[in-house]
Amino acid sequence: MQAAHSHRAFFAQLVTSAAGASKNDRLREAFATTPRENFVGPGPWKIFAGGNLVETPTSDPAFLYQDVVVALAPERHINNGQPVLHAMCLAALNIQPGESIIHIGAGTGYYTAILAKLTGHTGSVLAYEIEADLAARAAANLADAPNVSVGNRNAAVGELPSCDVIYVSAGATGPLDTWLDALRPSGRLLFPLTSSDGPAGAPGPGAMLLLTRAPNPAPDAAPSSTQIFAARFLSPAIFIHCTGARDDLTAAKLAEAFKRGDATNVRSLHRHTPPGATGWCAGENWWLSTATPP
Repeated sequence: MQAAHSHRAFFAQLVTSAAGASKNDRLREAFATTPRENFVGPGPWKIFAGGNLVETPTSDPAFLYQDVVVALAPERHINNGQPVLHAMCLAALNIQPGESIIHIGAGTGYYTAILAKLTGHTGSVLAYEIEADLAARAAANLADAPNVSVGNRNAAVGELPSCDVIYVSAGATGPLDTWLDALRPSGRLLFPLTSSDGPAGAPGPGAMLLLTRAPNPAPDAAPSSTQIFAARFLSPAIFIHCTGARDDLTAAKLAEAFKRGDATNVRSLHRHTPPGATGWCAGENWWLSTATPP
């Protein structure tokens, strides 16, 4: 028991430091108090290394407390993702106690549990997972978290309740209207913006995109009114596709945009207006711009 506690404490310090969040005490504590072995199934585990799966020699949880991707359902390319990447994303979201969070693509609930600890008992997390077996596992794994509810649902279809944060763990070719419409003032959406597949079906280039709604949007603005969100890319990322959140034409345009190597210049996202001279890439009813939002 003491060894497991020490492994988690070191792991939490390791991943938050590597993510540039060494001073984020709440994030470090959330990682340190969430047993990863409770969410990835019984060992030995299959871990990704250099594009291959390597099986751990035993079921010792110490193997999980590294910056490794752990296979949950390898035949479906579903994994428990890279801890440093998620630590970087959660630090950027800057979740505050009491906030309402939607987690799309919850898997078996590991990062949902960390989200729940960041928002605390006064906040809430609504987790959606499209795969029925994984949703059932997540619900069981999170049964002792009173501020979490899990639904077996495709969160790319239908409306979402209003919230402060949406965290998506599956690759989309653009921000869905339902995701953006659900954000409250100063709300944040963070998702993998991913392009078309590469050779032999390998995932194409993509990156984590953070969008932030204005703190004081016009209260009487119609849903079709022009909106501008602050936008920035955090890190390159490869994720399984988000069902219902992909468009082949936009995916191809994104592949070309990412190849230019200037994604770090993106500063804003515009809705319901034609692309302007500062456009970086455009989808249906949205476009990314290199101009700083007003």
